[in-house]
Amino acid sequence: MTLQAVMTGAIIMGYGVAAVFFLKFWRRTGDALFLAFSTAFLLLAAVPLLTLTLEVPREEQSPFYLLRALAFVIIIVAIVAKSRQPRG
Repeated sequence: MTLQAVMTGAIIMGYGVAAVFFLKFWRRTGDALFLAFSTAFLLLAAVPLLTLTLEVPREEQSPFYLLRALAFVIIIVAIVAKSRQPRG
């Protein structure tokens, strides 16, 4: 096991913890913004997991990079949707 594999595992775990954290708040509040953040963090965790598992040499040149872009699009859309809701 290499140091890179250990560090990648720590990154995946961090993303997973963040996803569970936001999922907990979504279950409490029912706010879709928290669900979007949880989904985005799961997608962000999938990128290094797939890259490490399939031994992709350069993540930025793989199709898995689109998952990272999708995660950020989900976050942006959720924030815009939340900001357009009437306050009440």
